[in-house]
Amino acid sequence: MFQVAGLVLPLFGLVFLGYLSGRLKKIPLEGLAWLNFFILYIALPALFFRLLATTPVSEFANGRFLFNTTLSTFLIFALCFLVGRVLRKSDTRTATVQGFAGAYGNIGYMGPPLAIAAFGPQAGVPVALVFCLDNAMHFTLAPTLMALGDSRRQAFGKLIIGIIVKIISHPFILATIAGIGAAWFEFRPPAAIDQLLANAASAAAPCALFAMGVTAALRPLKRIPVELGYLIPVKLLLHPLLVYLLLSRLPGLDPVWLHAAVLLAALPSATNVFVIAQQYSVWEERASSAVVLSTLLSVVTVTAYLYLVKAGLI
Repeated sequence: MFQVAGLVLPLFGLVFLGYLSGRLKKIPLEGLAWLNFFILYIALPALFFRLLATTPVSEFANGRFLFNTTLSTFLIFALCFLVGRVLRKSDTRTATVQGFAGAYGNIGYMGPPLAIAAFGPQAGVPVALVFCLDNAMHFTLAPTLMALGDSRRQAFGKLIIGIIVKIISHPFILATIAGIGAAWFEFRPPAAIDQLLANAASAAAPCALFAMGVTAALRPLKRIPVELGYLIPVKLLLHPLLVYLLLSRLPGLDPVWLHAAVLLAALPSATNVFVIAQQYSVWEERASSAVVLSTLLSVVTVTAYLYLVKAGLI
């Protein structure tokens, strides 16, 4: 237990420091803009590139792993979407955001630092690959379903082009492609460039986790929507359980890949869930509550999962 506490406390401690700073120092949320830009466009892409560039090319070809992780996320999204659409009688756009609240985890900001700290640098490869496929799916589902639920129908060609551009222009996906290309051609950047990338990569975890805490502090819970009574348990418990059940049946799967994927599935709802809700002006306040509350509860659930892994119980 002390080993797990020593692992998670420094990481979740950064989230807590960010939260405390956000509560004590009333700097507007817009003050995070440049820090978020640094994390999104520089620090995490540098981390992904360096991890992938030194990885044997053979490790990128695990199609069954990628199929099952993506399938599990899609099934969770479909479940939450259908519950919202059919049982809760929500419109398509609202049900879409609810689907993301249950399936879209914070795999960009929290995934790399937690997985690498828990399972070592080799966990960076499955994290990067899962991130790419999951986000390609999310970037496709969001505009497609929002367009279907909008009375003002967008031209099909324009919609498809917008989806493709959004997928291929994401900095994490570009960094992943560059890292795989560097590994394929055995390219190593000059020492000065490599050191620059190393400096940027080392800042990714503390900056991302601190920014998460500040964001949670500046979006306080005003009320807890009824939907969160099932969306948060689905995100924090059912999603990782489904990933574990699907991946544990794959013969010869590296335990690091298994546990890294389950950890990603166990992460709280991503800040992007609120961003999507805000972009389409639907379910905004409740999406914000889903992000904040699931983040707070994930301290318990993620710690419990890591304890079970480290104790050899899983």
